[in-house]
Amino acid sequence: MRICIPTETMEGLNARVFSHFGSAPYFTVYDTERDQIEIINNTNADHQHGMCHPVDIIGPVSINAVICMGMGRRAVEKLNEAGIKAFRQEGETVAELIKRYKANELEELTAENACMHHHGGCH
Repeated sequence: MRICIPTETMEGLNARVFSHFGSAPYFTVYDTERDQIEIINNTNADHQHGMCHPVDIIGPVSINAVICMGMGRRAVEKLNEAGIKAFRQEGETVAELIKRYKANELEELTAENACMHHHGGCH
């Protein structure tokens, strides 16, 4: 399983989680089978609200899931259309979110619950 988490820095497991998925400076991808980290520079971090295209940035890396603090309905639908599950969970670091994922403590995001706690409303 390859899990993508929006992060502020390139510090691997110690990277701090970024609060807005599409505007994160980096995406930290953790491979649960290989216990390896890959860092992706988000070249689409500066955009108008609702105009982010993170699937275009992370798509070539082949991920299975995203863990974030929340996202809008359209973003969840775009990820799901690409075969990527989205989970909502707050946390300080990548390591903390990976631990919660492995403990099955994450809430899966769907079109129905995507907007809850999403800053700026649902778009």
